[in-house]
Amino acid sequence: MQLDSSGLQVLSREECLCLLAATPIGRIVFTDRALPAVQPVNFCLDGDGIVIRTSIGSKLAAATRRTVVAFEADEFDPEMRTGWSVTAVGHARAVTDPAEINRLATLPLFPWAPGSRDHYIVVDAEQLSGRRIIEGRPV
Repeated sequence: MQLDSSGLQVLSREECLCLLAATPIGRIVFTDRALPAVQPVNFCLDGDGIVIRTSIGSKLAAATRRTVVAFEADEFDPEMRTGWSVTAVGHARAVTDPAEINRLATLPLFPWAPGSRDHYIVVDAEQLSGRRIIEGRPV
């Protein structure tokens, strides 16, 4: 097991993908009018791609067209002081191909927010890193 300089377990790419596949909520980090913006989203993995559904006119849809974004998901147990965090960095792309849209529509990805969410964004996880706090102690 590899530890970083803070004593956290360094996760492999495969471990990061497994953890991402097991959680439904993450945060996408993008640029909005030259400032960093963070938005919570529900998502689904499709291979190494992080798939998000949004509305076509949303701020997120506009801000992520062919740009580099970050994506983060985590899970923590505050009583045991254990948990993990995974961060992906990669290019976001709007899905426009009808065949790909139809395929993505079959994924178990159902919008939580109200309104129409028929626009798909895929973040290709070009860089993937994760850390786990493995030795917690009860509070």
